[in-house]
Amino acid sequence: MRICGIKLTHDGAIALVETGRLVFSVEQEKRGNNPRYQSIDNLDAIVVALAEHGLDPKDVDQFVIDGWDGEGESQFHIQSGAVPITLKGATYLEQHDEGLLTSSDHFGLMLDDRSFSYRSYPHVTGHLASAYCTSPFAAAGAPAFCLVWDGAMFPRLYRVEHGSIQFLESLFPIIGRAYVVAGHYFGPYMRTNPTGWGDRSIAGKVMAYIALGSVDEDIVAVFRELYEERFAAEFASCYGAHHIGMECALVAVHNFFEASAPRLKAKSHEDVLASFHSFLESLLVQKMAIALQRHSFASGPRNLCIVGGCGLNIKWNSALRVSGLFDDVWVPPFPNDSGSAIGAACAAMVEHRGFMPLEWSVYSGPALQRSDVPPGWAAAPCSMRELATILADNKPVIFLAGRAELGPRALGGRSILAAATSAAMKGHLNDIKCREHFRPVAPICLEDRAPEFFHPGTPDPYMLFDHQTRADQRCKVPAVVHLDGSARLQTIRRTSEHKVAELLVEYEKLTDIPLLCNTSANLHGRGFFPDAAAACQWGRVDHIWCDGLLWTKMQAISRPSGLANV
Repeated sequence: MRICGIKLTHDGAIALVETGRLVFSVEQEKRGNNPRYQSIDNLDAIVVALAEHGLDPKDVDQFVIDGWDGEGESQFHIQSGAVPITLKGATYLEQHDEGLLTSSDHFGLMLDDRSFSYRSYPHVTGHLASAYCTSPFAAAGAPAFCLVWDGAMFPRLYRVEHGSIQFLESLFPIIGRAYVVAGHYFGPYMRTNPTGWGDRSIAGKVMAYIALGSVDEDIVAVFRELYEERFAAEFASCYGAHHIGMECALVAVHNFFEASAPRLKAKSHEDVLASFHSFLESLLVQKMAIALQRHSFASGPRNLCIVGGCGLNIKWNSALRVSGLFDDVWVPPFPNDSGSAIGAACAAMVEHRGFMPLEWSVYSGPALQRSDVPPGWAAAPCSMRELATILADNKPVIFLAGRAELGPRALGGRSILAAATSAAMKGHLNDIKCREHFRPVAPICLEDRAPEFFHPGTPDPYMLFDHQTRADQRCKVPAVVHLDGSARLQTIRRTSEHKVAELLVEYEKLTDIPLLCNTSANLHGRGFFPDAAAACQWGRVDHIWCDGLLWTKMQAISRPSGLANV
């Protein structure tokens, strides 16, 4: 059975699942240097994605559209070719206890001038299905708790067991967008008149910025007091609700920070944001512990899936993992809405066949495109040994290999790689990417040697947990050490078939260093480069390796080596 999952709104994507296997997932931001969070504005994108894999819309057995905000149903105003149409879908949250796997069925999905039936599940259902079906718990047939915390919802706890799913409770009444709103009241992204949902792109930047500050218990006390006053009492009635007024919940967050700002005027913004992060992290762990006491289950290990936009917060993920509350914690590489098309397809799979594991690879995004490289670049075949030599000479390389990775993080398929042995490299990479000085650069490291450089250094193939760089190793790899000593580590097995693993092995042979700097290869505010031509047109890195071919900027061929000359 072929199921096509579709996410139409921000982080638009198209995914195809065939007989329990993910065939592809194409996020629109990864096409043609599109802006981050690109939506699908024309249904022709679905026809194109299917055609790239030799399929016609009539070859699909079931189309599924991810649900969205709306009273009783969601509506999507979209183009099909040149014709504007309106599609209906399910809601953001389930409407009742049995509503998670209840679809709304519709007709009128216009693809290539033909009309198809489709179904839709609540947005939260897609998150749950994508997280559990891709988890090792599904592969083992084991039960799991699922924490879903997205931008417009409270953190919600579910339980998957015996082929069914049950909503347990909301942990506390603060929407995930609170982190973004905080960043518009304090710090470098302040707004003079902060209103509305804010700029979602700053959440990760604020997480990096807090490394400049320290937790101040006096500030934490202010947040705790205001929480008790404005959330715990006022919103207690919302804890178990399936439908929450999003705008009401957003206004409550704004009011919270408006009340805190005058009381924290004398405090540094770095400390305020670091303290808010600490407050919310402690609240999450505390409320999770209380919830688990209320909902004890005797069968099987205590597993946890984390999903929703807040699943990208590596510090919260790690806090739950080290809390001792769970035996194992899983976060998919696409916990935010970039995984919602996969989740929509999985929801239909679950309704048909129960909570079965999905066969999938993180490298299931768009293939590299063929296009003309601009003048001024020379091309030559290049082995991994030769490329490792260039990196060891302190020259960054754009590395484009195979199909793009899923989710928002570059994992070696669409990366800028560089030696981590020079402290200046972090600043250089941030400069060429027009990023703030406090932004970290991630390490990609051979899995078996990660504990030598990082604590805990456990396998982390998708950059979703927090690790500390070991003090005795920081001088060896200063470019990947964040301001607080942490590292957003990606590990990869040396036996992996992906080319980036082969490159790391060759680089290790030359330098005895098993890791490189890894940051995404993209235009500022855009998705990953779709091809070598886009990287050459950008032109801010002199060496571009693309599936066996090295493109070198002509003016760089005679340039002396070394970072100072890059």
